[in-house]
Amino acid sequence: MQNILDPAILFFIFGVFAGAVRSNLEIPPAITKFLSLYLLMALGLKGGFALQKSGLTIDIAKTLSIAVMLAIVIPILGYYFLKKKLNSYDSAAIAATYGSVSAVTFITASQFLDQNQITYGGHMAAAMALMESPAIILAVILASAAKSNKKQSSLSLLHKSFTDGAQLLLIGAMIVGLFAGATGERIMAPFSIDLFKGMLAFFLLDMGLMVAKNFKQVLNKPAYVLIYGVFAPPIHALLALLICKIAGVDLGETILLMILSASASYIAVPAALKYALPQANPSLYFGMSLGLTFPINIVIGIPLYTYIAKLFF
Repeated sequence: MQNILDPAILFFIFGVFAGAVRSNLEIPPAITKFLSLYLLMALGLKGGFALQKSGLTIDIAKTLSIAVMLAIVIPILGYYFLKKKLNSYDSAAIAATYGSVSAVTFITASQFLDQNQITYGGHMAAAMALMESPAIILAVILASAAKSNKKQSSLSLLHKSFTDGAQLLLIGAMIVGLFAGATGERIMAPFSIDLFKGMLAFFLLDMGLMVAKNFKQVLNKPAYVLIYGVFAPPIHALLALLICKIAGVDLGETILLMILSASASYIAVPAALKYALPQANPSLYFGMSLGLTFPINIVIGIPLYTYIAKLFF
């Protein structure tokens, strides 16, 4: 209930309502892009400042390794499950979408943990960045295994993923925060901390409008695909919880890895898949991630996964 009463979440719900009643309320695309870049920059700075305080330890390296492992295992499992009912291209595209991560879900989750005084390391921003690209590469490899240009396509896509503007900004801001340290944190606090909550609420309002527009696409999907969209995310979260518990990862990092594993990309991966897998149906992977999984995670998933993780700690 506390998560739903958060102003940012309430603005998201309001955006869904405004879109559902066909209001002419809209956020100009340029503003949406700015808000997205601002959130990534602020998140990167916050992670860099925190990482500068903690340093690179064995525990941090362990957490980052688990993040990469999850980013590889989840799309492979998803592909072979979906392949039973769908063609190779659609199976790979959906697996890549659900194997990658949602930056907005991660940002909302980090705010939720801050409000509940659950600590986590700044290196989790790096974990999010590391989890974004492997699923895209695996999708191309799995769907195009018989193609002679597989290696070239994969290498080209790998370069495209790591030089993508949004991801590069996140990593760059984290490096700036790492070098700027405590002095830089004080200087940037009015920008990266004081404005953050309001900017997030504005961005989630726009996301709510987008969800309402794409929800109809979800209703026409095969039952098999809808079942995957509803049940795969919590299964991915439980997988992350199991691995983190065995490895001895702290509570805050475990919760964020659960949420990242349960999230699905609706910006970076769909954009990459248009180039990498044009044979796949965009209404499947985009409609499911934005119209189904994203709102469930934002409203229900974040507090649910937090509660489940606490039971194990």
